[in-house]
Amino acid sequence: MKENKLYTLVTSTSSTIFWYKPFDAFPEVKYQVYVDGDLIGETSKTHYMLDNLKPNHKYRVKVEYLVNKKTNKYVKLDKASFITTKEKRVIDVTKSPYNAVGDGKTMNTKSLQMAIDEAGIKDQIYFPKGVYLTGALHLHGNIEIYLDRNAVIKGTENPRDYLPKIPSRFEGIEMLCYSSLINMGTMDHSSDLNCENVLIHGEGTIESGGKILAQNIIDEEKKKLDLDKFNLSKYENAETLPGRVRPRLINISNAKNVRISGINLKNAASWNVHMIYSENIITDHCKFYSEGVWNGDGWNPDSSHDCTIFACEFSTGDDAIAIKAGKNPEGNIIGIPCKNINIFDCVSKFGHGIAIGSEISGGVENVNIWDCDMKNSSSGFEIKATKKRGGYVKGIHVRDSRFSRILFHSVNYNDDGESAKKLPSLSDCSFTNVKICGRYLDDDNKLKDCNGIEIIGFDEENPITNVAFHRITIENMAGIIMKNCENISFTGFSA
Repeated sequence: MKENKLYTLVTSTSSTIFWYKPFDAFPEVKYQVYVDGDLIGETSKTHYMLDNLKPNHKYRVKVEYLVNKKTNKYVKLDKASFITTKEKRVIDVTKSPYNAVGDGKTMNTKSLQMAIDEAGIKDQIYFPKGVYLTGALHLHGNIEIYLDRNAVIKGTENPRDYLPKIPSRFEGIEMLCYSSLINMGTMDHSSDLNCENVLIHGEGTIESGGKILAQNIIDEEKKKLDLDKFNLSKYENAETLPGRVRPRLINISNAKNVRISGINLKNAASWNVHMIYSENIITDHCKFYSEGVWNGDGWNPDSSHDCTIFACEFSTGDDAIAIKAGKNPEGNIIGIPCKNINIFDCVSKFGHGIAIGSEISGGVENVNIWDCDMKNSSSGFEIKATKKRGGYVKGIHVRDSRFSRILFHSVNYNDDGESAKKLPSLSDCSFTNVKICGRYLDDDNKLKDCNGIEIIGFDEENPITNVAFHRITIENMAGIIMKNCENISFTGFSA
C-alpha cells in the first residue's frame, strides 16, 4: 500500500474504501468521506464502507483528514473513482438442479461442487439461511460466493471427506495435505498464478470440523507412520508429524485477487486462512474462532505478497496472524519472501497475537501494522525463529497500537530440518506510539504479569540490530530485557 492513496473494493451494491495511515496523522485522527462531492460520513479508522449503491454505476470518492485540531483544518488524503459491478445471476444452491439441504445433516458436497463448477463470471453462488454439511470444495477463478445471515458452510469431522490430498505447505515444508474445506489454486512454487478473482462475502459462517477432525486425521496418519524411526525430541510433541497433513479452513495457493469479507471463520483442523505463493489477498470485517484448536492460527500469509487484513476480530487457539516464508532447508532454497503485508484495525479477544515466524527462511520484509489492539493475547507482537532457520526479517513498522508485550526471540519448537548456512537476520524495525500492557492473557483466559519488551538475539556474533521505539508507554512497571542486540533506541519513553 502507498501513502496518500485510496483503494476500493466493490460489489454490485457496495464499496469498501481503505487507505494507508498518513505518517503525519494524529494517533486518533479523524477522516471525512465525500461521495460525488457530498460529505457522507466521518471515521477514525482507515477504512469506510459505502452501502446501498447502484449496480454498474460510477462514483467519485474523496477522503480528507484532520491536521489541526484547533482550527479544525482538514487536508485531502486522496480522491478516486470506482464503478460498482453489474448485477449477477443468482444461483441459489437450494434450488434445482442443485437442491442443497441446509438441515445440518444432509451431505451436500456433490451438489455444492456442481454449483461451483457451473458458476460463471456473471453468476453469484448464494447460500440462504441453513447449515450445509459438506466435505472439501474446490473453487475456480472468477467466482463469487455470498453467504446470507445464518448460512453456514459446515465441514464434517470425517477425514475421508477431505480427500484427495493436495500439494500444500505446512510449518514451512511442502507436502501433500488433506484438502481444505474451501480450496482455490494449485500450489507450485515454480509456476505462475493459476486462480484469480475470487470473492467470498456476506454475513454467514464457514466452519470446519475443528479439533475433532484434527484428532481423527492424526489417528489415521499414525497408522501409516512408524514413529519409532524418528527422533521425536526434535518435534513439538508426538503428534507433530502425523498432524502436519491437517487441512486448513481456506487454502489459497498460487492465487491472485482474492477477497474474504464479512464472514465468520471457524474451527479449522489447523490454520484458518492460509495463502501460499499468492498475491493481493484481502480479508476484511471477518471474525475468527478457533479456541482449543492446536495450531489454530487465524490468518497466515506464507511466501505471499501485497496481502492486507483489516477490521477483523480474533479468538484463536494460536497466533491471530502469523507471517511466514518457509522452513530450512527447503525454504532457503525456494527463497520466496513474504512481503508488503498490511494489518490494521484488528483486535484480539483471545489467542497469541501477531507473529512473524517461526518459518522465515525465505525472508519477511515490509510489514506495516497500525491501529491494532492485541492486549488480550499471550504474545502481543512477536518475531520468532530458530538458529537453524536462516532467512531474514526486516522493515517491520508498527504504530498506534496496543500489545500485551513485544518479543524478539528464538523458540525451541518446529526445529527439525538441516540448518541454513547462516543464522537468521532480524533488523530494521520500528514501534511508534505503542502501548505495552506488561500483562499477557494465558490459556486459562487469566492475565499474568510479564516483561514489556524482550529482545534476545541468537548470539553475540549475530545480534538483532536497528530497532527503534518512539513514544512508547509500558504499563504495570513491566521490565525490559535485551541481550545480543545492537542499536536499540528509545525516544519519548514513558511508564
